[in-house]
Amino acid sequence: MKLPSEFIEKYKKLLGNDANSFFDGFDKPVKQGFRVNPLKENLPQAEDLNHPIKYCSYGYFGAVNGKSVDHQSGVIYSQEPSAMYVGEVVDAHPGEKILDLCAAPGGKTTHIASYMQNKGVLVTNDIDKKRAKILVENVERFGTKNALILNENPKMISKYFPKYFDKIAIDAPCSGEGMFRKNPDATNYWSQAYVEECANRQKDILKMAMKTLKPGGQIIYSTCTFAPEEDEQIIEWLLDNYNLEVVPIKKYSGMDSGHPEWTSKQYESLSGTIRLFPHHFDGEGHFIAKLISKGEGKAKKIKQQVDNLSVEQQKLWNSFKDENLNDFNPKHLLTFGNQLFSYEDGIPQLKGLKVMRPGLLLGTFKKNRFEPSYALALALHSSQIKNKVEISLEEWKKYVHGDTIQCSNNLEKGWYQLICENQAVGFGKIVNGTIKNFFPKGLRFNL
Repeated sequence: MKLPSEFIEKYKKLLGNDANSFFDGFDKPVKQGFRVNPLKENLPQAEDLNHPIKYCSYGYFGAVNGKSVDHQSGVIYSQEPSAMYVGEVVDAHPGEKILDLCAAPGGKTTHIASYMQNKGVLVTNDIDKKRAKILVENVERFGTKNALILNENPKMISKYFPKYFDKIAIDAPCSGEGMFRKNPDATNYWSQAYVEECANRQKDILKMAMKTLKPGGQIIYSTCTFAPEEDEQIIEWLLDNYNLEVVPIKKYSGMDSGHPEWTSKQYESLSGTIRLFPHHFDGEGHFIAKLISKGEGKAKKIKQQVDNLSVEQQKLWNSFKDENLNDFNPKHLLTFGNQLFSYEDGIPQLKGLKVMRPGLLLGTFKKNRFEPSYALALALHSSQIKNKVEISLEEWKKYVHGDTIQCSNNLEKGWYQLICENQAVGFGKIVNGTIKNFFPKGLRFNL
């Protein structure tokens, strides 16, 4: 790979005798990986689960087909192996309030959701509208029920969520040096000035994030760059300016410690951070640090969101629920326009925020009826829905293309969760021996 000359000189000085091996690492093949989704009922059927990733409970080495039942149903999520360790370091638990601040396309959000088990508040955000839309798709496909998805800048989030979060994951926008193997074109816009620009942006993001962290809460900071200015020196800046302490991260084979010597004050605790170098580790370049707030006090009280259904909307939802669902009774319901969402206890009033999803999209109110959403079909377990119908792989191909499917005339009219290869793949409405297609138009594809 052709690397910028300034980049080469920089890392020769930093890495010394290890520099040649480091540069050779850019020519190693890229390692691919995926995670299995524990929110789903059944394991994937088409994936090779014989190569587990030892540092990730749900991770495996291997490439996945993005146009498969396993992928479309959300039972697997393709993710680069190094990035998987960030979600493990977050160490999410059910009931926590967690922010994924720079979240698109959703790898770390869905990883965190795996451990939250749909309990607690998961606020997931991306400042870029197009990327936030991709985040929505991936979170919904994963079957996540407790995610509040935003398209906001960190300053606005700091206003709405003061001292609110138990944990904050910040996979900061960076110079991307660790992704040169996957995206060689990124070398064309690299410069030392760009590295410094990214470092300044990271500090701005962290200033806002700190306002949302509870006393005793944790920040998990990561980048996909090798640059000390964006890695150890950012953690040094945090330690200088906030009452934080580095939490040492467990290291597995091939993982390197952070380098205190690459900072001015050389805090010894920086050796508790993690560096992933591709010439030492089967994955792309990454940096991970975990810090805990030593501040005192309590989380601030906020004005909470309240339900807003009309009497007529409540009747339509109750009618659909009673006819079609079992043991599914969301505590809180919220309408945005004609769409109905469930949402979690304790979220703030959302007025004024750019909200992509306040929670799980349940469906849409049409004239005198309620139409369930694709997201609901992927979030419900088989025991929670009354009507299900198995479709073949060939019928599934028709379904994701947007076509109707023929079925038995004996099946009663109504909504059915469609099952293919043991996975829920969406809703269909059966009328007179035909399954009407409700696969979202924007997600349809050919096979």
